[in-house]
Amino acid sequence: MLTATIYEHLQIDATGVPFIAGTTMKVVELVMAQLAYGWSPEELHFQHPYLTLGQIHSALAYYWDHKAELDADIERRWQFAEESRRQAGPSPLSEKLRAQGLEK
Repeated sequence: MLTATIYEHLQIDATGVPFIAGTTMKVVELVMAQLAYGWSPEELHFQHPYLTLGQIHSALAYYWDHKAELDADIERRWQFAEESRRQAGPSPLSEKLRAQGLEK
């Protein structure tokens, strides 16, 4: 079940996650790319050509209107990734590169 939003290009799924309509791109994923790389909306469009600038701007507007909620989701995802990395330990490739002095 999908719920319409006042954001023309966005939908919210049954679990309350906002995503760009007609795609599988979650708003938080687009925002994380922008935050990680400092990309402008035009660069986001270049990197994700299947998204229109209207979709991108709508997603970014939604982020700024719901910043605290989405920032908490980003933090939760970051914590999950860090914990997963800790549990997995060093990769064999990383260990091999470190032994050769190619990685810190």
